[in-house]
Amino acid sequence: MAILRAKDIRSMKREDRRKKLEELRAELINLRAQASIAGGMVSNPARIREIRKAIARILTIEREDELKRQR
Repeated sequence: MAILRAKDIRSMKREDRRKKLEELRAELINLRAQASIAGGMVSNPARIREIRKAIARILTIEREDELKRQR
């Protein structure tokens, strides 16, 4: 899965962003579970960091849109 860029996230509809956020959170939970079972060994540890950053990007853009609507 490719890295989500801010411009790609901004081009998504609000519902699509929320759906993607749910998917990423579920994937992060699965990877963390694998890491705990395997004693910290994951096949791609950078993927966890990538997912966390993508979640943060989505939440940031969601917040920006919320603030725009309030004005």
